[in-house]
Amino acid sequence: MTVYFIGAGPGDPELLTLKAQRIIGECPVCLYAGSLVPPEVVACAPEGARVMDTAPMTLDQTHAEILAAHQRGEDVARVHSGDPSLYGAVAEQVRRLQADGIDYQIVPGVPAYAAAAAALGQELTIPEIAQSIVLTRVSMQSTAMPEGETLENFARTGATLAIHLGVRNMREIERVLTPHYGADCPVVVAYRVGWPDEILIRGTLSDIRLKVRAEKITRTALILVGPALGRVRDFKDSALYDPTRPHVLRPVVGVDLVEENNT
Repeated sequence: MTVYFIGAGPGDPELLTLKAQRIIGECPVCLYAGSLVPPEVVACAPEGARVMDTAPMTLDQTHAEILAAHQRGEDVARVHSGDPSLYGAVAEQVRRLQADGIDYQIVPGVPAYAAAAAALGQELTIPEIAQSIVLTRVSMQSTAMPEGETLENFARTGATLAIHLGVRNMREIERVLTPHYGADCPVVVAYRVGWPDEILIRGTLSDIRLKVRAEKITRTALILVGPALGRVRDFKDSALYDPTRPHVLRPVVGVDLVEENNT
């Protein structure tokens, strides 16, 4: 018996990986986070499968379902939104499985920030503009952040920020980030990416809060902040396809190859 933690992606059933779809279609038990995973994602569960929305359940209750399946010798598809490695509450579930000697596997999924970038039609790492992405969140009423992992500290890097669970704290985000990024820094709030009612709100640190309020968005949104989100046109091409920069797969006659690890 195995518990499969499956990343369902941000909401679009077509972003489910082939492996995830196959496993869901084979497991006689499917537990899915219904507040973030649409029923269409688990519609491929086999006929007669025990399919349960875990949104109203506690950790003890979901684990009890897994223990019961374990006693029956039935595999479990534990379906989470996005990718299980990010804010999936998987660690505490795995800890219990390990304590009970139950096998598990993790199947990755499309994270929300990647789906949001795709919906925006742009790359998040633009040469000489932004080459790093910080995935973080704000505390509010959820688990406290570790010491040092503050928005202000991350803002000092100038990297693109992907802020989870922060749409109800837009005023504080604006206050903390403006001194580092500037009031005109581009911001995107991506609401329910991949769902039929998806909304992408573009703005700046100075006006995004009012735009979000006008749409009455209070949850299920990702906040992206950084200069790479602007309509950047004047940037240098990357070296990847530069004809003057040979590499092992594209040697140029008469030009010495530079080993990848040379400085």
